[in-house]
Amino acid sequence: MADLTLFHTAEVHRATFDALAARIAPGVRLTHVVRPDWLARAQNGIDADLAAEITAALAEAPVALCTCTTIGSVAERAGALRIDAPMMQAAARSGGPVLLVCCLESTRAPSTALLEAAFAAEGTPVRIAHLDLSDLWPLFTEGDGDTFADEIAGQVESALAAQPDLSAVVLAQASMAGAQARVRVRSDVPVLASPELALRAALKRAGA
Repeated sequence: MADLTLFHTAEVHRATFDALAARIAPGVRLTHVVRPDWLARAQNGIDADLAAEITAALAEAPVALCTCTTIGSVAERAGALRIDAPMMQAAARSGGPVLLVCCLESTRAPSTALLEAAFAAEGTPVRIAHLDLSDLWPLFTEGDGDTFADEIAGQVESALAAQPDLSAVVLAQASMAGAQARVRVRSDVPVLASPELALRAALKRAGA
């Protein structure tokens, strides 16, 4: 039986990953560490003290998955799997242009850098379009997940209609995953969300 520790910055992700694990790996043991303060402190950049704190916490877990995009680069340097890495690899394989959709400004730079690196690994030109939906973030923080997902899906549908050459859509944050199934246009363009792809990759790392 595998053991996996997940580091979150929002409590809502605990239920998301418990449900995923129950469906795709019933025998896995998940340990959840929830630190919303890390995301709050990272909004103006990750300073040395915060990076050291994150690194020390992750070092205690034999196999760790970080579900927060904002602190993902620090988590990766500490040896954890960052939640968006498998998704970005899948997006880069689509060839581009890839629409990168973000609902939190602090995720834009790390998400863009990771997608650029994924394109480089594929040996293909970097082709990224951005969709900033940061005005929707309060819906998530206030707990209105359904409206949050519906609004994201609507904006993505409009972008797909306006940009017919897109090869994939990336929902940058785990919190946006609920919008994936609600996008009902352009079935030829994959809309990628990170939780299931990341959990499968983490389970493989854990030997499950």
